[in-house]
Amino acid sequence: MIPLSKGVIEVRLLLDTSIVIWAVESPERLSKRATDALEATENILEISAVSLSEIAIKTSRGKPRVSAAALRQAIDDLDIRALPDTSHHAFLPFELPLHHRDPFDRQISAQALAEKIHVVTPDEKFGLYKGLKIVW
Repeated sequence: MIPLSKGVIEVRLLLDTSIVIWAVESPERLSKRATDALEATENILEISAVSLSEIAIKTSRGKPRVSAAALRQAIDDLDIRALPDTSHHAFLPFELPLHHRDPFDRQISAQALAEKIHVVTPDEKFGLYKGLKIVW
């Protein structure tokens, strides 16, 4: 884990899918550090387009129960921008060790590595990827 600067330095943060869901459903589950990172106006919050698909797929199966409207509202309220999934991002998992079996987590890791941005996540497996910086 890395310390976040207390100064006014812009930091891009890629939010793991669970972070966005918790922000909507149960913000008390977020760590203090994650909450502070989400609330710091100098940080640039991003959600992977992959995460949006993951939430939609899992919601259609009944869990989590996040509506598209609630998700859009959370994205607006937190001023989160969507990070598109590019072909560069999509091919990177070919080169990554298999720390995650979940394809969504592997893709989020790949995007963060490709973009050189931190990931806000409680999932310790993200930290196994060399060079990936975690905020939790």
